[in-house]
Amino acid sequence: MELQDRPLRADAQRTAQAILEAAERTLSRNPAASMEEIAEAAGVARTTVHRRFASREALVDAMTRWAAQRFHAAVLAARPDTTPPLVALYQVTANVLQVKIGWEFAMSRPSSDPEVERIHAEVRDGCDRLLKRARDAGLLRADVDLDWARRAYYALIHEATRSGPEAVGGTDALATLVVDTLLHGVGAGSSVLRST
Repeated sequence: MELQDRPLRADAQRTAQAILEAAERTLSRNPAASMEEIAEAAGVARTTVHRRFASREALVDAMTRWAAQRFHAAVLAARPDTTPPLVALYQVTANVLQVKIGWEFAMSRPSSDPEVERIHAEVRDGCDRLLKRARDAGLLRADVDLDWARRAYYALIHEATRSGPEAVGGTDALATLVVDTLLHGVGAGSSVLRST
């Protein structure tokens, strides 16, 4: 966990993680929740939260950084550069959905943190590589605009997180729906526009 510049002891790291997780749960339910409410949800004293995070803003920044790190780790865990493209696309989608749903408050926050921006740029570059591999494997049309495909994929993931996994029977079913929609759309066949 990279919450600050110097490494934390294991117990301090566990406490910081518990605070971040409690803050996510609490702020997802009530974005105006106080530091005291977050401390109570984490099972620690308010002074412990203030000792780790100087302000509510510092806590939210740490949450955003922590969520971005989880997001990056979820993408890398799918091995998108080496796993067969269809498998990688599904696994990246399932992993990302789990993080985005579990860290919805933190993932929805705008951030000017250079580390968060670097992580998102790296994930975007990896997504572009994966979509190129999918195109090269014939999963996407040969003439597809990969930038458009990425933006459509991101939009599908965003909408999927809004509907929640319970709407379709779980995160795996939601990932399948996202990938199927990306690869096959919602139309009845080949594009009428391309054939005219």
